[in-house]
Amino acid sequence: MKKLIAVLATLALAALTFAGEYPDVSIKEVKSLSQSKKAVIIDVNGTESYQKGHVPGALDFEAIKDNLAARLPADKDALVIAYCGGPRCMAYQEAAQAAAKLGYKNVKHMSAGIAGWKEAGQPLEK
Repeated sequence: MKKLIAVLATLALAALTFAGEYPDVSIKEVKSLSQSKKAVIIDVNGTESYQKGHVPGALDFEAIKDNLAARLPADKDALVIAYCGGPRCMAYQEAAQAAAKLGYKNVKHMSAGIAGWKEAGQPLEK
């Protein structure tokens, strides 16, 4: 039983460490950045969800992932924000890692996701 608890604790710690790889950004910050167009925002919920409503100005990762480099700015210090369904969703990591692999140094995560965005009463773009 002690071994099982130790293994589970190790796995939980590893998951938390990995999940924290990209700094979190708040809904309020994303709203401001969306309005000012001072960040590239990437929705990683899939095209069907994207079409139902997304953060204004966000890109549909599923539709652009094969040509992501062309959709991101030349400046590798540009802010890139990825989000998915909500706090427990890890799908955002695919976009965040893809941007980081392309050399982007300022990649963040809106952990609240589209669920938090909606709960906060923020506008959706369709």
